Amino acid sequence: EGIINADRYVVYKSLGGKIRIAFCWSHVRRDFVRIHDVHKRLRPWATTWIERINALFAQNAKRLEVLANPEAFRVEDQALRQAVASMVEVREEELADETLHPAPRKALKSMRTPWEGLTLFVDYPQIPMDNNESERRLRNPVVGRKNYYGSGSIWSGLLTAATFTIFQTLLLNHIDPQKYLLAYFEACAENGGRPPEDIESFLPWNLSAQQKAAWRYPRSLP
Repeated sequence: EGIINADRYVVYKSLGGKIRIAFCWSHVRRDFVRIHDVHKRLRPWATTWIERINALFAQNAKRLEVLANPEAFRVEDQALRQAVASMVEVREEELADETLHPAPRKALKSMRTPWEGLTLFVDYPQIPMDNNESERRLRNPVVGRKNYYGSGSIWSGLLTAATFTIFQTLLLNHIDPQKYLLAYFEACAENGGRPPEDIESFLPWNLSAQQKAAWRYPRSLP
């Protein structure tokens, strides 16, 4: 239940109706970059759309900079919503043109279909416009999979998925996974080989300032 940030891979639909997908604008942008690179005659059209998407990213960044200032946020938020509305208007006008080239038509339809998910970030500013960060975080597990040939059983696959989830959660909170796990396993040993009774105290957001300083990663952070 909730919202995930993802590309347009169709398998995400299997997560069910309670999961809403905030689709990635970087993937949408690539459709227009591809047209720009492949169709010389369509470059001006593609460039206009690339610039339009770039402007949307820039306007959202301006909005996020003043997130803590309600009055300033209201101004930038309205500008963002106007940009989104204008994009819809242009898209529909171009799709209504029967002479539109098949490549632009396909790109615009691919943008229209997941539009609700593409615009979730408008009402939920905390959601990124792209999933670049999550894809970067997946790089290590994907490279690792090629090195150790995947998992040999269902239980090992589940363990791997859970472990990588823990690692990335720790790294996002600037916590050294090795130091954290060493402390956690020591607590388990002290509890007779069982999880510590106060397991919630090990959640990254519940750590004390002293623990965060001792387990900080990387150490160059202020």
